[in-house]
Amino acid sequence: MQKGRGKNGVYYLMCERRWIYFTLMTISGVFGAYTYLLRGNVFCNAQTSNVVLMGLALGAGKWGRALYYLIPISAYLLGAFVSELLPNPVKHRLPIRWDTLLIAIEMLFVAVLGFIPDSAPVQISQIAINFIASMQYNTFRQAEGVPMATTFATNHIRQIGIGLATEIRHWRSKDKSHRSKLLGHFQMLLLFCAGAAAGTVFCNLIGGKAIWVTLIPFAVILGALLYADLKTEREMVEQKPAGH
Repeated sequence: MQKGRGKNGVYYLMCERRWIYFTLMTISGVFGAYTYLLRGNVFCNAQTSNVVLMGLALGAGKWGRALYYLIPISAYLLGAFVSELLPNPVKHRLPIRWDTLLIAIEMLFVAVLGFIPDSAPVQISQIAINFIASMQYNTFRQAEGVPMATTFATNHIRQIGIGLATEIRHWRSKDKSHRSKLLGHFQMLLLFCAGAAAGTVFCNLIGGKAIWVTLIPFAVILGALLYADLKTEREMVEQKPAGH
């Protein structure tokens, strides 16, 4: 089988390969541990908790507190807004895809966040993670044809449940095509948990600088994407990743 082609013979861009998604999911687990342990006991990879907390504040008549939650929610909204507008201008003006540029942007954010002292206001790190997590979630949408989120685990848990139900329905069938999708979601869930565990270890060892650990896997992804953009997939720059 030609490298980059799935079992169905379809060629997947480097930014759609499963290993890219697995690596990003592990990084997001580290982010989760970092923001929860060191930056205000919150999870910034998604916004459900902030919306709930804003509702609680409104219900308790704490208007100032309720307004505060508009800041992280707005940062997440801005991330989606920016990542929706930039892909076309980037690929028409630069020799690389938006996906590749985004990884470089995330690395820049991570590098800066590692210099922020533990005594600094936690909101700085929270809003930064909100912003880049939103862009990542909106940019990396499908891993080899399967919709997947790279910043939170909820949908993967749901998809595992669906996959197990499908397994029961097809127990006596020769069609086992659903297993690849089920395995992918299971791997994503395990890697998110592994990232959170690793993040916890490094946060306890080196504090806020623990976020720098993610620069290593980010650099691997960036190198692979740059190589694809500038060499192996140079003539495919106009091809949109699936899901866009």
